[in-house]
Amino acid sequence: MIKAIALDDEPLALQIIEKLAKHTEFISLEKTFSNIDNAKNYIGSYPVDLIFLDINMPSMNGINFYKSLKQTTMVIFTTAHSEYAIKGFEVNAIDYLLKPIEKNRFIQACEKAQKYYQYIFNKTEGENNSLYVRSEYALVKILFSKILYLETMDDYIKIHLEDKKSVLTLMSMKKMMDILPQTEFLRVHRSFIVSIKKIDSVRNKTIFIDQFSIPIGTSYLGSINSAIKSK
Repeated sequence: MIKAIALDDEPLALQIIEKLAKHTEFISLEKTFSNIDNAKNYIGSYPVDLIFLDINMPSMNGINFYKSLKQTTMVIFTTAHSEYAIKGFEVNAIDYLLKPIEKNRFIQACEKAQKYYQYIFNKTEGENNSLYVRSEYALVKILFSKILYLETMDDYIKIHLEDKKSVLTLMSMKKMMDILPQTEFLRVHRSFIVSIKKIDSVRNKTIFIDQFSIPIGTSYLGSINSAIKSK
């Protein structure tokens, strides 16, 4: 069950979301808010998985509010203005719903959240051998076995894959490390994560993977030596 809240300064919009959520079996709408501060205080005490969030609110833009949250929470933006959609996806939103919200679109957005919840937050049973990331307005499945290394590019992470392919996604290194299996991936620099199995050699303070060379941060030397010895 996905725990959710809704934040919107329009009471009618909140009523519609409440009604639609009741008919979505895997969504538990815990509370609704019309005040940003109240919503933020609630999330601080009772973390949720998903926020239905209005973008155009009087006290603070919904996108800026979402950026201000410390914990990782999925978001589905709700808006009466379609021009906000691209800005929503820039912060890795699951989806955006155009008001007035239609039932089919609401269900479709919630199903996207369910898939993201299952794969990114490891809520499915059985073996987990992949992750999903949002890239170019789509959810992209990436097998752990295909990843060579990852590097930060400003607010984005570039995932380097076999066959010289790469995927760019908006995510922090900390969040990515929380997702990746700790036994298979290792942070070797403030800007780099590598697949341990893909390491060809280590010389001085450089890791070589395929034709790539990745620098090793001084503070990471100990963990790298331990990881290699254990393999």
